[in-house]
Amino acid sequence: MCGRYALSLRPSAVRAHLESSDMPVEEAPVDEDVRQSYNVAPGYHELVYRADVPYYGAGSRSHKQDGDEHTTAEKGDGVTEEIEDGEPKATKYKLQSMKWGLIPFWTKRNPDYGSMMKTINCRDDSLMENRGMWNTMKQKKRCIVLCQGFYEWLKKNGGKEKIPHFVKRKDGQLMCFAGLWDCAQYDGSDEKLWTYTIITTSSNDQLKFLHDRMPVILENGSEEIRTWLDPNRSTWSKELQYLLKPYRGELEYYPVSKDVGKVGNNSPTFIVPISSTENKNNIANFFGNAKGTAKGKEERKEIKNEKKETEMKGESIEHEAIENRKTVEEEGTENNAPLPGSPLQEEKHGVKREHEDLEDEGGPDAPSAKSTKTATNSSRANESPVISPIGSARKTRSATSNGTSAKESPVKAGDGSQKITNFFNK
Repeated sequence: MCGRYALSLRPSAVRAHLESSDMPVEEAPVDEDVRQSYNVAPGYHELVYRADVPYYGAGSRSHKQDGDEHTTAEKGDGVTEEIEDGEPKATKYKLQSMKWGLIPFWTKRNPDYGSMMKTINCRDDSLMENRGMWNTMKQKKRCIVLCQGFYEWLKKNGGKEKIPHFVKRKDGQLMCFAGLWDCAQYDGSDEKLWTYTIITTSSNDQLKFLHDRMPVILENGSEEIRTWLDPNRSTWSKELQYLLKPYRGELEYYPVSKDVGKVGNNSPTFIVPISSTENKNNIANFFGNAKGTAKGKEERKEIKNEKKETEMKGESIEHEAIENRKTVEEEGTENNAPLPGSPLQEEKHGVKREHEDLEDEGGPDAPSAKSTKTATNSSRANESPVISPIGSARKTRSATSNGTSAKESPVKAGDGSQKITNFFNK
C-alpha cells in the first residue's frame, strides 16, 4: 500500500520538473502555501496534478464560467469533447494543494478520523465494476499524486520488528502516482474541501519482498498520463483500467532511519540510506573505508544539489509544531506504515485517566496521597532549623594547610630508633 511518502520540493520546483517532462502547468500554488516534507502522512495537504475542470469534475454537464457557455459533445466510446465558442477546448493542467484522505462529495459533515484513514488508498480491483463509492471519482475526477519516493515497512520476526525502506525511481525523476480527487462542502459552510486518494495495485517483482501492494506509478510525460487525466474521458473504460498495473521501470530501494515512523518527524536524512556515509545517524560511518569514501562523495554531491534546490534548513530531525498526533500500529490493515493516531482519541484518553485517578482516591473531594504528602512536607518546612553546636565551633581550614602537624613518636632505648651520634658515644 502507501501510507507515507516524501515531497520536499517547493511548488515552483515541482512545476519545473513537470514542464521539463512535457507536463504543462497553467496554474500552481505559491511556495509558501504548501508544506514540504520528507515524511508526508495522511491528513497532510500536498500537491496534486490534474486537468483544470470544475469542482464537480469532467463530464457532459453544462456550466457557466466567466459569462461564457461551455458544453460538451459526445464522440463515442465514453469520450466527450468540451466545446468553447464553437471550438474544441484545449485541456489545461494545474497543480493544486489537497488533503490526503478522500472525502466524497456527498459528505455533509466532518467524518470521523477512522473513516478518513480508510480512504487514503484505493485498490485497483475495486474500480472494475461501476458501483461503489469510487464510481463517480474514477469517471470524472482523476489526478496524479506527485512525490520523490514512498516508504514501505519490511516486517521481521513475525511482525514484531518493522524496518522502513525508501523506494524511488532509479533515474531520480519524480514519481507520478495514479490518484482520484473529490470536493466536498459541509452543511453550513461556504468552504470547499479538496481531498485525494492514491490508487494501489499488485507489487512488481522488485518490491514483493516488502509488500504485496504498491502505488500505481505512471511514466512521466507519457501518453498514459494524458489518457488518465483526459477530461473528455468521463466514462470508465477498459483502457483506463488497463493503466492500473505494476510499474515496469527500474526502482531503487534501501533501508532508512526508523525515525521516519514517527508522524511529525522531518529530516532530509530520511531519504538517505541508513548505511550511507552521508547519514550521520549511522555509527558505522565513524569507521569509513576507502571504498565507502568514493561512494560517499557521489551521494554527498547528490544531497547537496537537492539541498540547494529545496532550500533545506538542516539535517537535524525536526518535529513540526502543528503536528501533535501520536503514531499507532494498526493490526489487520494492508498498510505496514505506522499510522497517525486520532487527536480526539488521545484527548479523551487523557480525560478518562484523570477521572479514574480521582475515583481510585475516593472521589474528587477526597484528599489524595499526594496532597497529604505535600502537607507533611510543608509542616516540616515551617519548623525552626536546629543549629548544631559542633558545626558552629568548627574552625575554618586553611587553603594551603590542613592545620595538622606531624606527630612525633616517643623514642625508646634499644628499639633501633635512636640518633646515630649516640651510637658512637657509647
